[in-house]
Amino acid sequence: MTLIARTLVLSLVLLQGISQADDRHSGIDPDGFDTAVRPQDDLFLHVNGRWLLSTEIPADKSNYGSFTALDDAARENIRAIIEEAAKNPTDEVATKVGDFYRSYMNEELIEQKGIAPLKEKLAEIDGLKTTDEMIAWFGRSGVAGIGGPIGFFIGTDDKNSSRYLAAIVQSGTTLPDRDYYLEADENYEKARKALGVYIAKLFELSKLPHGDKAAENILKLETALAKVQWSRTELRDAEKRYNLYEVAKLSELSAKLPWKAFFEASGVADLKEVNVITPSYFQGLEIIVAETSLDVWKQYARFRLLDSAAEYLPKAFVDAHFELHDKTIAGVPEQKPRYKRAVDATSGAGAGDFGVLGEALGQLYVKKHFPAESRRRMDELVGNLMKTYEKSIHNLKWMTDATKVKAMEKLGKITTKIGYPDEWRDYSKLEISADDLLGNMLRSSTAEHFRQIDRLYKPVDRKEWGMTPQTVNAYYNPGMNEIVFPAAILQPPFFDAEADDAANYGGIGAVIGHEISHGFDDEGSKYDGDGNLTDWWTEEDRKAFDALTSRLVAQYEGYEPLPGRKLNGKLTLGENIADLSGMAIAYKAYRLSLGNSEGKVIDGHTASQRFFLGWSQIWRRKYREDELVRRLVTDPHSPSTYRANGPVSNLDEFYEAFGVKPGDKLFKPKEERIQIW
Repeated sequence: MTLIARTLVLSLVLLQGISQADDRHSGIDPDGFDTAVRPQDDLFLHVNGRWLLSTEIPADKSNYGSFTALDDAARENIRAIIEEAAKNPTDEVATKVGDFYRSYMNEELIEQKGIAPLKEKLAEIDGLKTTDEMIAWFGRSGVAGIGGPIGFFIGTDDKNSSRYLAAIVQSGTTLPDRDYYLEADENYEKARKALGVYIAKLFELSKLPHGDKAAENILKLETALAKVQWSRTELRDAEKRYNLYEVAKLSELSAKLPWKAFFEASGVADLKEVNVITPSYFQGLEIIVAETSLDVWKQYARFRLLDSAAEYLPKAFVDAHFELHDKTIAGVPEQKPRYKRAVDATSGAGAGDFGVLGEALGQLYVKKHFPAESRRRMDELVGNLMKTYEKSIHNLKWMTDATKVKAMEKLGKITTKIGYPDEWRDYSKLEISADDLLGNMLRSSTAEHFRQIDRLYKPVDRKEWGMTPQTVNAYYNPGMNEIVFPAAILQPPFFDAEADDAANYGGIGAVIGHEISHGFDDEGSKYDGDGNLTDWWTEEDRKAFDALTSRLVAQYEGYEPLPGRKLNGKLTLGENIADLSGMAIAYKAYRLSLGNSEGKVIDGHTASQRFFLGWSQIWRRKYREDELVRRLVTDPHSPSTYRANGPVSNLDEFYEAFGVKPGDKLFKPKEERIQIW
């Protein structure tokens, strides 16, 4: 039996109230503790202080912690699968995996080809004669994954979850956020300067003229785009993001943008309607297009093409791309070894990233590392958390009975996906060549683009996944009303087969609770049980909920991770609600699993204490300063310190477990503690 299977069996035994074997260890890593820091003052540092002092962030990473350690392990497993496929391909999937990996690792051939793979597209840009042709070119380039000022994609219709809907959204800037262009900040100014250097370098390497002037023009153009973009906080509002237009009437929004040409170039000439996510942006874009010369747009298009391709071109391009995107923006001192980049490109490097052959590799990964039986058993654990949520909803004091009925209906309709998808993506039409890395990347993006378009007039595929099985993460999708837990996260420190289960509930139990609660956070609560954006709350309930969550905004906006840089409580609100609610529900579920027992004392810690220690250790993480600066404006999650400490300061159970009293740094008077679910 595998580690994961043993873990799940253990969990089910505990859920049924059967006593554990006496030799289970605590599941807590005391070597990481800083005992000079009291948990009542700083739970994060108490659990992780010594680890923080003794751990160096690897030179090729912007941050490091529990998630990244598991991610590294998953990547090594994937690497072994890829290299085996390259040596001994057993079927079409393995052959494509091996061929793509070889194309990435063949540096000598990539150097020989130089920029030749882009000559045709550069010639296309040279031949453009009007700005309307330029906008159409951005449509064609988007098909191949090359960014431009108009983002286009296919998703589910927020107000009719049974169908797919095309959408357009603001796009076109290189730096992580609009603030990087608009704010007078030392880090942002450094990034802007580095962007100019990068643009000029790409032009020089490509033997394109006037690189310095192009850099000046492009930075000015991207700054203009940033000025009319929505902030990330605005983009969180699902209702403001929904603006359905007939394509024929888009001229009422922006009369001078050539929408017909753009959609034809994007492969949807017959498109009838579209969701305009950021309407005011396109009104601003229309003005920018009119005020910007065709020559500047051509410079911008060349840069977007080169930037998109740089990682797959000769070493000088790769190094220039790293210097801006990783070293300057995220503070990473060293480039990843090439084999790691090849694994990432093949498999996917993070949440929502499927790489070129992500699910093809996922299929091979689960055969070796996640037996199908584990999914069925994990379903039972999720069911236990669901039952606890049900009891919690019944007992809410701030929610009216009418809304409780609808909340229960939504809870009952949540779909759970564990481990891997029931149906795998079909890569049979994707052409992969062992001697054409850039071509492989472009063909992969093109194939995915048309796979999305092909869905437009078909029923929504509710079996589809938004992550690969080898991704160390989890998510809630409001449009599908589903929670998803890939195989790779179901291991220590989130789930430990050899441990007493207090830490398991503080780890994976709280993660499960976190994802369920996203269905009821400030944005997820706007969707009903079928995944439709609709108002199912009474006005009274919404006011009560907003009053509670506004206090959470204020709490997190009081945190200052770096001097002069506070958290954005509105941007991080959904995740902060989920952390607080997930912990509260997971703790109740753990106490339920103990029956009438108080649990054992292990290594000097009570069962309740180990639950909270387990929670804190999964947020073990260090950041480089530049990366933390980036996250504070782009990441809807709070930094790990505050994910560990923020929720527990509101939980009465934490106060009881550690005897938290007035004067302790994590103490809040009872009437100030925020309890939502």
